[in-house]
Amino acid sequence: MNPGVFEKVRAIAADILQVKSGALSADSSPESVDSWDSVRHLNLVLALEESFGFQFSPEETDQMKNIGQIAGMVESKTAG
Repeated sequence: MNPGVFEKVRAIAADILQVKSGALSADSSPESVDSWDSVRHLNLVLALEESFGFQFSPEETDQMKNIGQIAGMVESKTAG
């Protein structure tokens, strides 16, 4: 995984979820972050789309289970 992409995704997620960036790891998920609810999940998706300049499909949005997985999806979309 590209560390730059991961850090950018983590920073965006921290902003949306209103937690410190350092509190989020690749394994951070809605189950481990109290403020991560369905509304914030959608806000995170929208912020990532705006920041990186592409859109996720509904299927991709449903597959976003943790920060590491999200960063991997972003990386694959930016590399392709």
